[in-house]
Amino acid sequence: MKELYSELGISDKVIDYAESVLKKLSSRFNEIDKVTEYNQLKVLKAMQDCRVSEACLLGTTGYGYNDIGRDTLEEVFAHVFHTEAALVRPQITCGTHALALALMSNLRPGDELLSPVGKPYDTLEEVIGIRESKGSLAEYGISYKQVDLLENGDFDFDNIKKAISEKTKLVTIQRSKGYQTRKTLSVERIGELISFIKNIKPDIICMVDNCYGEFVETIEPSDVGADMIVGSLIKNPGGGLAPIGGYIAGKKECIENAAYRLTSPGLGKEVGASLGILKDLYQGFFLAPSVTSSALKGAIFAANLFEKCGFKVVPDSTESRHDIIQAITFGSPEGVIAFCEGIQAAAPIDSFVAPEPWDMPGYDAKVIMAAGAFVSGSSIELSADGPIKPPYAVYFQGGLTWEHAKFGIMKAFQAVFDKGLISEKDLC
Repeated sequence: MKELYSELGISDKVIDYAESVLKKLSSRFNEIDKVTEYNQLKVLKAMQDCRVSEACLLGTTGYGYNDIGRDTLEEVFAHVFHTEAALVRPQITCGTHALALALMSNLRPGDELLSPVGKPYDTLEEVIGIRESKGSLAEYGISYKQVDLLENGDFDFDNIKKAISEKTKLVTIQRSKGYQTRKTLSVERIGELISFIKNIKPDIICMVDNCYGEFVETIEPSDVGADMIVGSLIKNPGGGLAPIGGYIAGKKECIENAAYRLTSPGLGKEVGASLGILKDLYQGFFLAPSVTSSALKGAIFAANLFEKCGFKVVPDSTESRHDIIQAITFGSPEGVIAFCEGIQAAAPIDSFVAPEPWDMPGYDAKVIMAAGAFVSGSSIELSADGPIKPPYAVYFQGGLTWEHAKFGIMKAFQAVFDKGLISEKDLC
């Protein structure tokens, strides 16, 4: 094994250091396995209860009328997430598109959107109109308020209460950290926030950006009062097999609104061909709990590996986990770039190329992304990215198997070590 790692570019010092860290993680990995088993059975039961058949895997073309596979898949998602309905479509191009769809379909001119957890993910800034963009919510007369988290990461309940007005129609809650170094919100904390908001104004729609969080816990935000949960199929719920797509699950009225916005008034969920990819969507969703488990173990391994060498990591090496993302702050562009170079070099696809920072659409700074993936941009596969701006943090996620996640982290660690950002003394 050591010889093979050596052939793949991992030094003996890094191998020994990694193994010493890994020996202390068995109990945590056992806890993850228990969550995985529960979620696997939950998905299996939903598929059986919804009577998924071989015919569901075939798909349709054209208008997609009476697509039994598409309609049954949406039933499966609704069963797993315990919601009234779900919209699961390849026509939803990405997570940002799914979020924009949920917002634009359930807000009207004169309404107000509130984020009680601080600044949303970068790509939503243009959707909302924080940064000017064509077709933003602001252009349609929808206003926006934001209440930042307190310095200790707690909700600012006093100012949230003050921010809610008669105009406040929808609250958006981002579960994961995005390009911030704050803690990810647990489902329990999200439930507390939703309960607080609903006690003030019961008819507010509470939407949760669930990206990177699915199947990390045994419950989802929809189990604690969320009216809509939204995510991407090339993240956790696609299991690495979904080639495209997104989902919105929640209250029937909210989902109907989203369907009419996705297709057309009068058509809604009735159209939208599945184009022969249903097998991948079903099988990916079936595998999602196990794949998410592998990614989660990789994130914990990364936190322990880098924290011991003095780097700030969020979550830290001992904290409970509520998404698959691991933030590591290097304090310099060199660290972020070296880490991403290591992840790219560990990939099964395009391992021979070097990622470079570039002006990626939707961001206000250059971004570097490493992902040699079977599905382009799939961040449930081994990947890392980060904006080239202070505090110079990299965000690692994914790994279709634990073994690949482990190797990818070791390769990234080796790259940072080779750049002199980690010393041999740190490995003692």
